[in-house]
Amino acid sequence: MARKKKRFSKTTKKRKKGRSKTTKFKTWWKKFKPAFLQRVGCLTIFLVILGTLLSLIIYRLANYSINQYEEYQHEQAVIEDRQNFIHQLVPTAQNLQRQYGVLASVSLGQAALESNFGTSELGANFNNLYGVKTEIDDPEGANMSTMEFVDGEWIEIVDRFKVYPSWEDSMREHAELIYYGTSWDSEFYQDVLSGNTYQEQAKGLQSAGYATDPDYSDKVISMIETWELDQYDQPVEVPSSQIEKN
Repeated sequence: MARKKKRFSKTTKKRKKGRSKTTKFKTWWKKFKPAFLQRVGCLTIFLVILGTLLSLIIYRLANYSINQYEEYQHEQAVIEDRQNFIHQLVPTAQNLQRQYGVLASVSLGQAALESNFGTSELGANFNNLYGVKTEIDDPEGANMSTMEFVDGEWIEIVDRFKVYPSWEDSMREHAELIYYGTSWDSEFYQDVLSGNTYQEQAKGLQSAGYATDPDYSDKVISMIETWELDQYDQPVEVPSSQIEKN
């Protein structure tokens, strides 16, 4: 008796074929999965690091902007305070120029330089804008440390400085000193009075030995030019006290 051949339905063949594709995909995924997960992990770590760096950069920029703004505000406040100091002294400086011949720009430049725009201890507490010294036995004087240029080097010493009722009084005595000279030489500051420009008067202070600083005249000139103090100078003319003096 002849055996009947087994017949496989088309459905069975398709099922085997489908199982074959699934098996191949599973095999491929099993091989690819570790590499894929490794790449995803690396990418995640990279994104985390990148995000952290960006956050730090944004934080630093924000702080930098805040600090920059605060520094700007501080600088503007300092500039405003210095301008107020100058404007407060302008009328007195101009009046003294008319009386004694010391240019307003020179009086203002020296005051700003010597007292750091009125903020030094000597200027703020004792109204001494020009570092004027007094006798050691002056009961109203104040002992303070100061820097002097001696024998080619700066040294710190303690000296006695004059105390004034106001900044204006300090300015007036400064102008009178330049005009009348010292007790031992009435022409001591003649080089200042004979100058018609702030540069000439500043150099006159240097040649007369007003300060021990070898760069004093340059510093006064720089102060005048930085703050444009020459705009406050009056037309150069014979001061009223010059007529009286003669």
